Amino acid sequence: MVAAGGSDAFALFEARYRQLQREKALTTGCGVVLFAVAFVASAVVGEVDPARLMTGVPSILDYAYRTLPEISARQPLADIAEWFWGIDIWLMLMLDSVLIGFVGTLAGAGAAVALCFHASANLTPNRLSFWLARRGFEFARTVPELVFALIFVFAFGPGPFAGVLAIAIHSAGALGKLFAEVNENVDPRPIEALAAAGAGWSETMRFAVLPQVLPNFLSYSLLRFEINVRAASVLGIVGAGGIGEELYLVVRRFLYSDISAIVLLILITVSLIDIVCERLRHGLIEAGPARATR
Repeated sequence: MVAAGGSDAFALFEARYRQLQREKALTTGCGVVLFAVAFVASAVVGEVDPARLMTGVPSILDYAYRTLPEISARQPLADIAEWFWGIDIWLMLMLDSVLIGFVGTLAGAGAAVALCFHASANLTPNRLSFWLARRGFEFARTVPELVFALIFVFAFGPGPFAGVLAIAIHSAGALGKLFAEVNENVDPRPIEALAAAGAGWSETMRFAVLPQVLPNFLSYSLLRFEINVRAASVLGIVGAGGIGEELYLVVRRFLYSDISAIVLLILITVSLIDIVCERLRHGLIEAGPARATR
């Protein structure tokens, strides 16, 4: 009887296993078909034409070649100095872009911190505030920064102020979602302890949640700062200040060597910021577990 019972259990296991395998194969097949349909539809809507792409590649290479400066072996320093003839002006404009990104990130992160607790399903005081915070973050990050910048340039006139507002709103939406997801993974025991002691919602967020999530908040904010410096370099194209205005000007005037000089300056600046922020992020991430083990 034991052998018969074991045989029946094994048969049930085999049947269930084969059923799961069929379900998995069906799910995988449906996924592949949907991906193929989406890929073909995207290619059709995007007017992807391999022949046209191959025809245009030489033009791209020719344009890139024209932006390269002529640096001779006999006087390379003089040629480089001529290439970066406007370095003093460009550095000031690049500094403007960095400061636009910094102030915009600071303002956006502040708004995200203020509202992210309402947008967390496990922390929100009521469903209405949860819904409003979530929809507000979605709107802020869905509208492109360039669109915000165009609106603010029209409203307040050209200049860095429009760029700061555009970056701040978009950063608030992006960081708000990230912060809310971090909040939803916190340890609930400190929250329960403060609630049992009679603490209010604000005190609970301040003393039970914020110490747990602050390193991640700072890490995400640094990452967003890197992104915003790049964004600030582009927003100048629509009149929102910074190096983007100069880049747009030299592109319109076909000053090819100036284009490569400004792009290289942006690349170096962003790379340096990335390196510094990466080191700071690693320090913050490592500091969180170290404090938790004390």
